[in-house]
Amino acid sequence: MGSPAPPGAAPGVTLWGMQQNPSPTRVLVVDDDPTVAEVVAGYLGRAGFAVDRAADGPGALARAAARRPDLVVLDLMLPGMDGLEVCRALRDKGPVPVIMLTARGDEEDRILGLEIGADDYVTKPFSPRELVLRVESVLRRGRTGPRVPGPSGPGSGLGSDEVTHRAGITLDPLARRAARDGRELALTVREFDLLAFLLRHPGVAFTREELMREVWGWDFGDLSTVTVHVRRLRGKVEDDPAAPRLIQTVWGIGYRFDAPPETDDRAHGEERRDEGRGDDGRRDEARAGQGRDEGRAGQEWDEGRGPGSDA
Repeated sequence: MGSPAPPGAAPGVTLWGMQQNPSPTRVLVVDDDPTVAEVVAGYLGRAGFAVDRAADGPGALARAAARRPDLVVLDLMLPGMDGLEVCRALRDKGPVPVIMLTARGDEEDRILGLEIGADDYVTKPFSPRELVLRVESVLRRGRTGPRVPGPSGPGSGLGSDEVTHRAGITLDPLARRAARDGRELALTVREFDLLAFLLRHPGVAFTREELMREVWGWDFGDLSTVTVHVRRLRGKVEDDPAAPRLIQTVWGIGYRFDAPPETDDRAHGEERRDEGRGDDGRRDEARAGQGRDEGRAGQEWDEGRGPGSDA
């Protein structure tokens, strides 16, 4: 017989080799259907989460103000103040992961939820077990707040924890911070993970299915989720999102991050490499760089790729 599970831990978890979590992860469930709210709260509670509930928008905002949740499960169709308004109001107070619940089958509504910053959505009717997995996935990827109950799942690792510098972007995975040219970027959990993955694989074209599997950790799901997050990310890292230079669309495939790996060295070692090198060497390097740019422009023209297109 094993030791009893600590209070608030997932079922079956013992004290052997583990330290009790002093502060369980808190999830706010917002749904005006008491049956749905009760079922969702029950499954989350059995998975080891502390659950708060609200039946409408004002109640959700009041609950969140009284005790900041680590994640919000938010119904889109709420009386009076709908889920989109609640999501905006929550985000105005600070970053918090949001999973939308929607009974609507219209893709436009789901995309709108993602556009305003929802990290994920689940369409009703849904499996409560699947929702719990989605909650664990979003929280695990956020790496903020208390430790998420349950084992690691697919897509839980995005690579090295080292700080990455590329194309003027600095990304610190441990601090969950990213900046472009010294200006901090306000990224959602999924936007950060997508940027981290692309930065670590420059020049590699990925399909939307591959990005969903590697970044979201899912082997299923609506691929428009990836499209919307790429669009949002371009709006934050590109000089001109309508004519992106960093996150390129690869027709018939997906997306590719186009900053060359040697960008890191140029950003951090330019002065050191210039030491001891004469003007002739610098002129030669400038001519070589010009030739590379001309060659790349010609290749894009030959392939018929227009600027700013999306998959």
